[in-house]
Amino acid sequence: MSSDAPEQPTQTYEQAREELADVVRRLEAGGLTLEESLTLWERGEQLAQLCQHWLDRARERLAAAAPGDQQG
Repeated sequence: MSSDAPEQPTQTYEQAREELADVVRRLEAGGLTLEESLTLWERGEQLAQLCQHWLDRARERLAAAAPGDQQG
Protein backbone atom coordinates (compact mmCIF):
# COMPACT_ATOMS: atom_id res chain seq x y z
CA MET A 1 0.00 0.00 0.00
CA SER A 2 1.24 3.47 -0.89
CA SER A 3 1.78 6.17 1.73
CA ASP A 4 0.45 8.84 -0.63
CA ALA A 5 -2.85 10.53 0.07
CA PRO A 6 -5.81 8.84 -1.64
CA GLU A 7 -6.98 10.15 -5.01
CA GLN A 8 -10.56 10.40 -3.72
CA PRO A 9 -10.33 11.56 -0.09
CA THR A 10 -13.24 10.57 2.12
CA GLN A 11 -12.77 13.56 4.42
CA THR A 12 -12.96 17.21 3.53
CA TYR A 13 -9.99 19.43 4.28
CA GLU A 14 -11.89 20.94 7.20
CA GLN A 15 -12.75 17.53 8.67
CA ALA A 16 -9.18 16.29 8.37
CA ARG A 17 -7.78 19.50 9.87
CA GLU A 18 -10.18 19.32 12.82
CA GLU A 19 -9.35 15.66 13.48
CA LEU A 20 -5.64 16.48 13.22
CA ALA A 21 -6.04 19.28 15.78
CA ASP A 22 -7.80 16.81 18.10
CA VAL A 23 -4.96 14.30 17.68
CA VAL A 24 -2.43 17.00 18.58
CA ARG A 25 -4.46 18.02 21.65
CA ARG A 26 -4.64 14.43 22.85
CA LEU A 27 -0.92 13.87 22.34
CA GLU A 28 -0.04 17.13 24.10
CA ALA A 29 -2.32 16.28 27.03
CA GLY A 30 -0.29 13.14 27.71
CA GLY A 31 -1.44 10.30 29.90
CA LEU A 32 -1.42 7.83 27.02
CA THR A 33 0.43 4.58 26.74
CA LEU A 34 3.29 4.35 24.29
CA GLU A 35 1.16 2.27 21.93
CA GLU A 36 -1.73 4.76 22.10
CA SER A 37 0.67 7.63 21.44
CA LEU A 38 2.22 5.86 18.45
CA THR A 39 -1.20 5.03 17.01
CA LEU A 40 -2.30 8.65 17.37
CA TRP A 41 0.95 9.93 15.88
CA GLU A 42 0.51 7.63 12.87
CA ARG A 43 -3.06 8.87 12.42
CA GLY A 44 -1.80 12.43 12.67
CA GLU A 45 0.72 11.77 9.90
CA GLN A 46 -2.05 10.39 7.68
CA LEU A 47 -4.22 13.41 8.37
CA ALA A 48 -1.35 15.81 7.70
CA GLN A 49 -0.78 14.11 4.32
CA LEU A 50 -4.48 14.38 3.53
CA CYS A 51 -4.52 18.08 4.42
CA GLN A 52 -1.46 18.64 2.24
CA HIS A 53 -3.19 16.78 -0.59
CA TRP A 54 -6.19 19.12 -0.36
CA LEU A 55 -3.95 22.19 -0.24
CA ASP A 56 -1.92 21.01 -3.23
CA ARG A 57 -5.10 20.45 -5.25
CA ALA A 58 -6.40 23.89 -4.33
CA ARG A 59 -3.07 25.47 -5.34
CA GLU A 60 -3.19 23.66 -8.69
CA ARG A 61 -6.73 24.87 -9.34
CA LEU A 62 -5.81 28.45 -8.49
CA ALA A 63 -2.75 28.31 -10.72
CA ALA A 64 -4.82 26.93 -13.60
CA ALA A 65 -7.40 29.68 -13.20
CA ALA A 66 -4.92 32.54 -12.78
CA PRO A 67 -5.05 35.04 -15.64
CA GLY A 68 -1.78 35.78 -17.38
CA ASP A 69 -0.41 32.28 -16.91
CA GLN A 70 -1.95 31.14 -20.18
CA GLN A 71 -0.13 31.57 -23.45
CA GLY A 72 -2.03 32.73 -26.45
